[in-house]
Amino acid sequence: MEVAARLICEKGYEGTSIQDIAAAGGLTKAGLYHHIRSKEHLLLEIMNYGMDVFEEAVLSQVMPIADPVERLKACMEKNILLVTRGWSKEVTVILHEHTTLTGEARGQINARKKRYVRFLESSFAEAVREGRIRPVNPKVAAFAFLGMVLWIYKWFRPDGAVGEEELAREMQDLFFGGLELHRGGARRAGKDRKRR
Repeated sequence: MEVAARLICEKGYEGTSIQDIAAAGGLTKAGLYHHIRSKEHLLLEIMNYGMDVFEEAVLSQVMPIADPVERLKACMEKNILLVTRGWSKEVTVILHEHTTLTGEARGQINARKKRYVRFLESSFAEAVREGRIRPVNPKVAAFAFLGMVLWIYKWFRPDGAVGEEELAREMQDLFFGGLELHRGGARRAGKDRKRR
């Protein structure tokens, strides 16, 4: 799966043949088919593995955090680090090939993705209820969060000017700086602007 994920990241799903994957894995084509039913089945397995990695490295780590804003910030940081550190090409395949699967396979992966979206929505809703962030639509906030984080794999370069930890801090500041209510100060500032 790791070999196949690396090739699909490099060449795209359509540009990667079963022969390419077999050769890179030191197998014959027939040997590879002993382990998989089809190329799409292999892609599904890669994506399921990627979701397993994501759930273990991100979701299971942040779910116990009681404070909803701290939970969301930690989630953003861990998600960014997962993508930028290249721990799992399988996660990149999920992002890049999200429309490639069909039928039941697509439904299975989409159901796992939706659990993440619901987790984000409920965390944003909780933060609003507790007065930790300004009132926002939790669905819009969740997809804005995802839009920021999930696009990183397209442009981030490990040898670039911005390191992954700096990137995580900057993105947290950009995103939560516009949301967080700082115990009275932000509310007062908003009221002062309205009076002017």
